[in-house]
Amino acid sequence: MAQAEEKKEENHVLLVAFSSQGHINPMLRLGKRLAARGIHVTLATTEIARHRMLKSSGAGPADLVTGIELLFYSDGLSLDYDRKTNLDVYMDSLGKHGPSNLSSLIKEHYPSPKKLLSLVTNPFVPWVSDVAAEYNIPCAMLWIQPCALYAIYYRCFNKLSAFPTLTDPDMVVELPGLPSMEKEDLPSFVLPNNPFGSFPKLFSEVFQGMEKFKWVLGNSFYELEKHVIDSMCELYPIRPIGPLVPPTLLGQDQELENASVDMWKSDETCIEWLTQQPPSSVIYVSFGSIVVLPAKQMEAIATALKNVKRPFLWVVKPPEFPTPDGAGQLPSRFLEETKDQGQVVCWSPQTRVLSHPAVACFITHCGWNSLLETICSGIPLIAYPQWTDQPTNAKLIVDVFKIGVRIKKEVDGNISSEVIEKCIEEVMVGPVAEQLRKNAMALKAEARKAVAAGGSSDENIRLFVEEISGDSSKKDGSPKVGNLSYEGEDKVSDKGV
Repeated sequence: MAQAEEKKEENHVLLVAFSSQGHINPMLRLGKRLAARGIHVTLATTEIARHRMLKSSGAGPADLVTGIELLFYSDGLSLDYDRKTNLDVYMDSLGKHGPSNLSSLIKEHYPSPKKLLSLVTNPFVPWVSDVAAEYNIPCAMLWIQPCALYAIYYRCFNKLSAFPTLTDPDMVVELPGLPSMEKEDLPSFVLPNNPFGSFPKLFSEVFQGMEKFKWVLGNSFYELEKHVIDSMCELYPIRPIGPLVPPTLLGQDQELENASVDMWKSDETCIEWLTQQPPSSVIYVSFGSIVVLPAKQMEAIATALKNVKRPFLWVVKPPEFPTPDGAGQLPSRFLEETKDQGQVVCWSPQTRVLSHPAVACFITHCGWNSLLETICSGIPLIAYPQWTDQPTNAKLIVDVFKIGVRIKKEVDGNISSEVIEKCIEEVMVGPVAEQLRKNAMALKAEARKAVAAGGSSDENIRLFVEEISGDSSKKDGSPKVGNLSYEGEDKVSDKGV
């Protein structure tokens, strides 16, 4: 018995997440899946995340997530520093102070005889792989964007394909497993006019040093992105283990619930309001936790919602810091003019909103977590991407997944209320809307199959647990990634560029 307990004590995995809600929650859901297979899981992120959790809920981190311990370390900046406005400064400070502070955390919380089977990180904190190497701990990367982005960045930063340059900014990009992509379809960090210098530097470091990662796990599922996943099998394979969304969206047992944190307090009154609306009638609008739209774009959306005369639920999160020219703020009199038509909240319980029968469509910034939650809810989307992976996600929504339409910008970069109104009508009424709903429901069913026992993602989780535990002899076979399979670490190591 003592020997069994000692063995159990050794099965520890440390997850390290960038301190953004959209990064932490997929990690926590992976942690729950590992814990369900007998792994002891801890998640580490920076102090600013703890500060926001406490502010939004009033509860301590230990009360927010059951079954996973949360640890925190400093990113070198004060809690009141404006990280969003000064992204490059923030990323530089995190890269400078993060490694030593995380190393101290490991020394403090993992003394002998505890043994870390693996560190799991994401690409926004690439230096975690160096900390893992310092302790001779195998490192895995959880890719939290679509596998399409993984393929794009790998080929871009290893110079395997041609991408836009200052001399040819409008070139069309052709990549295996993906449709032709124009400039507006590409992630902002590969464009020559990208204003954030730290992110191309970060991704270049990651994708030119992939040999540091023994495994690459993806928050997606094979049936959703099979062509692009297959296209990476001979370069640097990615194992899809998702969708890492709340289990209620997947029809799963509640034992995996409480695997997320919310850094902003949700307004639960919107659920009661939704129950008073007819089925499939409500337009849900949310642009995530980071995007702050200019006043003109807020005005265009507001005008469109008024004109279509359909019920709407709009999430308008107040900016954490003052914004110029009314950015992110509702037009004057909008609330008064639409008080009988819709509801505006500062933050919503999005999972419950998307799965509510009253919701008909989702106007979204195309963040990957929101997109996966929508796919698992089986409703169509109206894509309005802003930056990072979102333009490519919008391309996938329209041309690959075929579950939505895209708001096209004017020449000056703004959007018109007329275009938004047309998009709303297209996804709500008529033959296009009917086909989009049919496609969305089909993907919802495929997502549930992927995470069910024996599904493609479930099998990849099983294999990962067996490999980190040194128990890969339990079951024959390699992880499935379409028509090809790979043999874990050996092939990954051999294929690094």
